[in-house]
Amino acid sequence: MADIPGLAVLRYDTPHYDIVRPGTFVLCAVTGEKIDLDSLLYWSGEFQEAYKGPVEATAAFRKHRGI
Repeated sequence: MADIPGLAVLRYDTPHYDIVRPGTFVLCAVTGEKIDLDSLLYWSGEFQEAYKGPVEATAAFRKHRGI
């Protein structure tokens, strides 16, 4: 992934995440939108992805599961 100023790198786990590289935001795996770390509520430890909200999280889960 390109080096985007402010982009954090996280290792997602349940029910928390670890910061691998500090930053102020991550990108939604579905939409590509910025998600401020203070607003990050949805992610997948299994797929190591962040999501903007529940709709995006559900869409990603369905895609990964072929549903």
